[in-house]
Amino acid sequence: MREIGDNLGLANLSGRTRCGREPFGATAPVVTVTDSKTLADRIEDLLPQTQCTKCGYNGCRPYAEAIAAGDANYNQCPPGGAEGIARLAGLLGKPVIPLNPVNGSEHPRAVAFIDESLCIGCTLCMQACPVDAIVGAPKQMHTIVESLCTGCDLCVPPCPVDCIAMVPVTDERTGWDAWTQEQADAARERHDRRLARQRREREAAEARAAARRAASTSAAKAGAEPAAPAAEDDAAAKKRAIIAAALERARKKKEELASQGAAPKNTEGVSAAVQAQIDAAEARRRRLAEQRAARDAEAAGPASGDDAPAANDQDAPGPSAPPDKNAP
Repeated sequence: MREIGDNLGLANLSGRTRCGREPFGATAPVVTVTDSKTLADRIEDLLPQTQCTKCGYNGCRPYAEAIAAGDANYNQCPPGGAEGIARLAGLLGKPVIPLNPVNGSEHPRAVAFIDESLCIGCTLCMQACPVDAIVGAPKQMHTIVESLCTGCDLCVPPCPVDCIAMVPVTDERTGWDAWTQEQADAARERHDRRLARQRREREAAEARAAARRAASTSAAKAGAEPAAPAAEDDAAAKKRAIIAAALERARKKKEELASQGAAPKNTEGVSAAVQAQIDAAEARRRRLAEQRAARDAEAAGPASGDDAPAANDQDAPGPSAPPDKNAP
């Protein structure tokens, strides 16, 4: 015990205890706490995090940065509604103004639902969802996790068979009355994780491409055969082939539904921005169909001699008359 006490005494004489703490009676250092958040950070904290792009920007963070930079107004977020505008106005020290109708209107929050009988498993809606609220696999039925869906309706335009419908789930409640801060924080976290995953995948793809270029350059200098495509490239090509096949099945399915008089289920009550995307997609599909028909007609070529229509008998020349012996 004496040895321990002596050691503690020596430690205190040195000005610090062995655990690194200040001795009793010492004056604690003054720590100044500062808010490290930027204006864009504080603006983003007030946005509903639906990532719907109705504000005209690719997500809530780009919109917050645009407001902070003075490039966008603070009344362009329909999901936040009037209360969201009031929150931003209070932060920015500006008056409360109405929602810009160009960006949409404030309405009850809707959740996407997939008609399982029509889904062809093309995965296009999964790629469009900004918060990973859709689960499924290629050529398999997809489903939407209702508790994770933000109602952004970005999955609607890419669907080639119109099997996604937006269904209101908050009765008459709109804006922040239909969406909680906890839901916004969770959606923001999922969106950030998705962006991080996409960034990792993009960097990995760029690294593989750089490695292939370096290998090809080295092989060319050495006069060797170029390296075979990596397995990742084969997987990417297979994925593109699966999507192409799914789109072809979707085209046939739409033709079948059209012949039966079935109408799309997700083109009612959508925002003007989403309707514009739907119209653009339909125009693109029609243009591609016309180009495909033109290519098919060109490949078929002109009709062959066997297929040419036969001449009328009255127009066909008859047998030649025998020569006249008295003719000069």
